[in-house]
Amino acid sequence: MADPFAVTNQAPPLRGVNFFTQDAALGDALRPYADLADDPGLHRIGELAGSDEARAHALPANQNPPVLRTHDRYGNRIDEVEFHPSWHWLMEQAVGFGLQAAPWTSDRPSPHLTRAAGFYVWSQVEPGHGCPISMTYAAVPALRADERLAKEWVPQLASTDYDVRRLPVAAKSGVLAGMGMTEKQGGSDVRANLTTATAVGDGEYQLNGHKWFCSAPQVDVFLVLAQAPDGLSCFVVPRVLADGNRNPFALQRLKDKLGNRSNASSEVEFHGTIGYRLGDEGAGVRTIIEMVAATRLDCVLGSAALQRRALVEAIWHTRHRSAFGGLLADKPAMQNVLADLAIESESATALGMRLAAAVDAGDSAFRRIALPLAKFWVCKRTPFMVAEALECLGGNGYVEESGLPLLYRESPLNSIWEGSGNVNALDVLRALRRPESLDAWLTELAAVQGADGRLDTAVNDVLQALADVENAEAGARRLAAQMALCLQASLLIRQSTPEVADAFVASRLAQDWGGVFGTLPRTTPFDRIVERTIG
Repeated sequence: MADPFAVTNQAPPLRGVNFFTQDAALGDALRPYADLADDPGLHRIGELAGSDEARAHALPANQNPPVLRTHDRYGNRIDEVEFHPSWHWLMEQAVGFGLQAAPWTSDRPSPHLTRAAGFYVWSQVEPGHGCPISMTYAAVPALRADERLAKEWVPQLASTDYDVRRLPVAAKSGVLAGMGMTEKQGGSDVRANLTTATAVGDGEYQLNGHKWFCSAPQVDVFLVLAQAPDGLSCFVVPRVLADGNRNPFALQRLKDKLGNRSNASSEVEFHGTIGYRLGDEGAGVRTIIEMVAATRLDCVLGSAALQRRALVEAIWHTRHRSAFGGLLADKPAMQNVLADLAIESESATALGMRLAAAVDAGDSAFRRIALPLAKFWVCKRTPFMVAEALECLGGNGYVEESGLPLLYRESPLNSIWEGSGNVNALDVLRALRRPESLDAWLTELAAVQGADGRLDTAVNDVLQALADVENAEAGARRLAAQMALCLQASLLIRQSTPEVADAFVASRLAQDWGGVFGTLPRTTPFDRIVERTIG
């Protein structure tokens, strides 16, 4: 008789998986743009990401959220945030890998694509610390609007040293960046901002007001929007001034958030805070838009990473868990679910890497249309996908120790950050007012024209929808979704296996699908699709 107290039929810990080398979908997504299969940096990131050491830091960083310290023991205002050691370990690795701003100063080929692959792989460890990494990456193109400010900040932003000391930029070996855009009364409508900026000379201003969401308030410098005499403008706001004094930066409270709990998000007030104008007065949105574009790319990459990690956990569990006379992974119904999840994950990865390659190529027309499309669709799909992957683990997936609840709480975030669904769908309409944007989308699709009649039909449907300009805003989400699906289909047809591409087009474009995961056509070769996921 079996011992009722023995632990049996439980999946072992996920070990021995290099998150880079064993991701065939990622390899296929990179190959058309650069030969990165043997890149030593990506191999190191993948090995560490799949290690016991990385897993040991992911949950503690979330279970021990940051703590706000507004004053020291003597009553002096300090406005600092304390983090668990696991947070600092995660940050040290990410900065050491150059995932923050190193590509902007790199002379290697395809630096942004390489960084995108590393960011995607490393984000599978723990997503919260990706926020300051992403904002630091995104700050550089905006800073280049002012040669003097760029010279002062970019070298340290691109440094691979994680330096937490509270010092002036010139005294630090590395710095990190954040942003302050939204306010209580406006949110995404940043032109409703009330924070004021008063010139005091030589590009220096004093800021007075608040920011409702200021993520990663512990970093060294922020790009902030405020109302100057000639309109909404962008400012560089350091935490420590050149003379070593702290810039007034009053942290009111940390947000108690659904997810992203390892990362500090704050409300901040400015009381005579020093800022240096970046770009012209009145051109704040135009100046900071490059930072927004870069963070939108990381929203896509981060969501793709969440999908991938959830998929790997689901496959690993079902390959080691038996029920009803056999392994779960061998059951036809489960195979359909896993294959469907794999297709969703691969399509997100392919689109994210295509966008990163466009940064290297300087393809601004494609980025202008494809970024809001991808941000809208990939980030919208992620909560559904992660929830289904969690269900593959059953009750085990609902337990914090599995790591799936962490992924699930994180999954809606990227759809909100840097513009929610409606903001990005409407941004697609704005992009389409420029002929070069639609031309860039059509050029991308032309590469596979005639390869699959179902995709050709979907493209024609988009063109017909574009003719209905009177109802454009009401149909913005439908249009953005269809355009994103067409892009994903074209990439899978070119890059992936015929089985993956056919299943994607049949389900997502030809509607041979039940609308929920696990309803692919019964003739789909589920085993071949799942097998290539983690080998």
